[in-house]
Amino acid sequence: MIIRKEDDVMKLKRLLTTVVFASVAFILAACSNQSQSGGKTVVKIATDSDTAPFTFKENDNFKGYDIDVINAIFKDSKEYKVEFVTTAFDSILTGVDADRYQIAANDFNYNEERAKKYLFSDPISHSNYAITSAEGTRYDSLDDLSGKKTEVISGSNYAQVLENWNKENPDKEPINIKYAASSTGLTTRIQHIENGTIDFILYDAISSNYLIEDQGFNLTVTNVKDSIGGKNDGLEYLLFANTDEGKDLQKFVNKRIKELKADGTLTELSQNYFGGDFVSGIE
Repeated sequence: MIIRKEDDVMKLKRLLTTVVFASVAFILAACSNQSQSGGKTVVKIATDSDTAPFTFKENDNFKGYDIDVINAIFKDSKEYKVEFVTTAFDSILTGVDADRYQIAANDFNYNEERAKKYLFSDPISHSNYAITSAEGTRYDSLDDLSGKKTEVISGSNYAQVLENWNKENPDKEPINIKYAASSTGLTTRIQHIENGTIDFILYDAISSNYLIEDQGFNLTVTNVKDSIGGKNDGLEYLLFANTDEGKDLQKFVNKRIKELKADGTLTELSQNYFGGDFVSGIE
């Protein structure tokens, strides 16, 4: 009987020790997470940092319209703390899928495929689709691009627009689409127009005009006259995972976007980065 009692005591001690260590480990982990975020939920923002003037790096600092909009959205938040992360374009949304990132910010446009999988913020800017081509040329419709060569990033809205045109126009010479590595920035692809490797780049007018002026390229930027994407044509959004956490973030972000639009902050940032008001009138 004595031996059994001693065995029972030892078992109880071991059990208590295990519980204590597990509790301490949990508390230390929780404290560690809170110390990193100051007690706030860390929201990781994924961007390629290579889509000026929406998102880019300057002396290792995150800059751009999207960056400043997000900073304004989360300014003075008692619940959230933001952390920007640079990743390849094609890793942004897969990272959102895996919950490595909570918000995708990279001049994202609307398309039906994305809408089936992700939540969208209210629009934060509006631009036109534009075609950049060699000086002296002018392409203002997708039909003009038949038989022409271009480079795209797979999975981008611009790639999808051109792919859809090819599918919908089997009787015409297809647009010759080359898929560049996701690490190939817009600047590099535009340089390929200058050296004759490709004929054009389809992108948004804001980024295209910004790069042409900033880098001193001798190229032509022409707004596309076609209606692409219906009522969402040219609108820019932030994207979230379609989860409970994503829905909470979407609600918070949309509330702040409305406030920043009403108080003129978005217009001021648009003037600063785009040289004009690309906010007023968007719904």
